[in-house]
Amino acid sequence: MNKNYYAILMAGGVGSRFWPVSTAEFPKQFHDMLGTGETLIQKTFTRLSQIIPKENILILTHEDYNSIVLEQLPMVKQEQIILEPVMRNTAPCILYASLKIKKQNPNAIMVVAPSDHWIEDEMQFCSNLQHAFDFCECDENLMTLGILPTFANTGYGYIEFDKLDSRPIKKVKQFREKPDYATARKFIQSRNYLWNAGIFVWSAKTVLKAYEEFQPVMYDHFMSGYEALNTEKEAAFIKDNYPLAQNISVDYAILEKAQNVFVLPATFDWNDLGTWGSLYDKLPKDEQENAVVNATVYLENATNNIIRTEGKKLVVIDGLTDYIIVDKDDVLLIYPKNKEQDIKQIVSKLK
Repeated sequence: MNKNYYAILMAGGVGSRFWPVSTAEFPKQFHDMLGTGETLIQKTFTRLSQIIPKENILILTHEDYNSIVLEQLPMVKQEQIILEPVMRNTAPCILYASLKIKKQNPNAIMVVAPSDHWIEDEMQFCSNLQHAFDFCECDENLMTLGILPTFANTGYGYIEFDKLDSRPIKKVKQFREKPDYATARKFIQSRNYLWNAGIFVWSAKTVLKAYEEFQPVMYDHFMSGYEALNTEKEAAFIKDNYPLAQNISVDYAILEKAQNVFVLPATFDWNDLGTWGSLYDKLPKDEQENAVVNATVYLENATNNIIRTEGKKLVVIDGLTDYIIVDKDDVLLIYPKNKEQDIKQIVSKLK
């Protein structure tokens, strides 16, 4: 196994669209959302460790989740967990982690991977990742893995590439924001757009060079504490300085500005498990297309629902179609699937 391979496993999100199961105290990446016996972060760590040494997989998360990570990933040492004192989007945390990795190994090649995605064909994932590592090792490239769209999804960002480019790895023309439905349909029809899965690959040297060029203020801010990184002085520096970093995504900060960005259309199946609807798509269904997790159900005139409870609670439903029914502790959610994106706003209002 190549000792220069590293991973930054992103595990700091709250996953509020999966409320009431996913909460700020215990987000979705720490839940067994599909009933497989493993949580999402455990599945992701196992998948990455097929190609990356376990000791080179860093977990980037909020400081409130430190004990949960240690409990769910007992093979991980405390020094592998990078703790954010506050949430500042993806650009600052990736810069922070990349500086730590470079100081440890200047020849490092890394993948930045969300901890809450679902990938079944792990052999193809590892093959794609190896291809990306090879591409970034031989030249100063910034890479992303794009997902071939299967429908006009308005919940994902898109990556546009040159449709005349016949190479397996394609030059990125531009990143596109989450579109409306009509625009998403045009993207699908043009056949040179991919879903942005938020999986990135690059060398430590290349990504830090990009930060220095496109985000000099942020770069200098973190470089002022470079000597403290990977020492006992790191925590104090981060506590004082991390909250001062700009709240911006790595897409806006780096990728939309750089000219050396490439995309590999992934050959593995992928689901970002971002909403109850995306979870419904991955679950087995009964004859009426209902997906049931944990619950014992009695259903009449009920179709296309997702039903999830704690334990084996009996759920009786008559006359519901296309609904999310979730029972968790002292909360019962009964909500239309076609309004699933609004759950995040509901959570904000309840707070």
